[in-house]
Amino acid sequence: MTWTTLISADELAEAIDHCTVIDARHDLLDPAVGPAAYAAGHIPGASFLHQDLDLAGPKTGSNGRHPLPDRETLAAKLRAAGLDAGRQLVAYDGQGGMFAVRVWWLARWLGHRKVAVLDGGIEAWTRAGFPLSTEPAPQRQGSFAAGASLVAEVDAATVLGNLAGGDRLVVDARAPERYRGEVEPLDPVAGHIPGAVNRPFQLNLRPDGRFKPAPVLRQEFESLLAGRPPTSLVHHCGSGVTACHNLLAMELAGLPGGALYPGSWSEWCADPARPVARGATP
Repeated sequence: MTWTTLISADELAEAIDHCTVIDARHDLLDPAVGPAAYAAGHIPGASFLHQDLDLAGPKTGSNGRHPLPDRETLAAKLRAAGLDAGRQLVAYDGQGGMFAVRVWWLARWLGHRKVAVLDGGIEAWTRAGFPLSTEPAPQRQGSFAAGASLVAEVDAATVLGNLAGGDRLVVDARAPERYRGEVEPLDPVAGHIPGAVNRPFQLNLRPDGRFKPAPVLRQEFESLLAGRPPTSLVHHCGSGVTACHNLLAMELAGLPGGALYPGSWSEWCADPARPVARGATP
């Protein structure tokens, strides 16, 4: 079996000996939360990758809070976690996939198609009665090598150039109050990219933290698209992490091809020359 979007707890338990599993738990306000949670108990055999240190590159002050990592550096970390070219990669977190989706997108960015997010995260795993471990991941050096990207991405210049014509629809995955510019707990400027619409990533989830069924997501995103092709969408969030949640949801819904703006709002607002909008969607 191959999983390319989601994998259930039962499916992972059945296939776990043939998977490389990544624990991606994190807290944007406290970077020590993820390692502590991993140490307290994780899915057996899982390795931990940190959102700030492993799944992002160096920050310059103008390239956002989670700039893309160096491709070969990330590939080496996935090899160290035991990943081979044909091996199933699974990522999980404890927040409805909001951080695991970053692993999903980055693996595809490196050309690895066999990657999925554990639907419902570690809560789904424990709720199904499967055990946790405090043992470190076994040492297994994989043979994975980065290949051609399977995803689309755009830079700030492309987003800026789109403002005049609006040929592409920019979708903001942040909470509505952040989108409207009423609060901004993480970045120095509040607001959103002019012309962007708001699709909070939480709308992709059921109350138990699992993704909504594919037909439901398809209906919701087709309403958002309003006749546009999925490839016309540019997804962003605060720093290029939770925007991947909308990308995965669209992939699950059979609407692939949207692009990620990796720098997202944290990069956009770092340049005072870039315009800022506030309030609800026009």
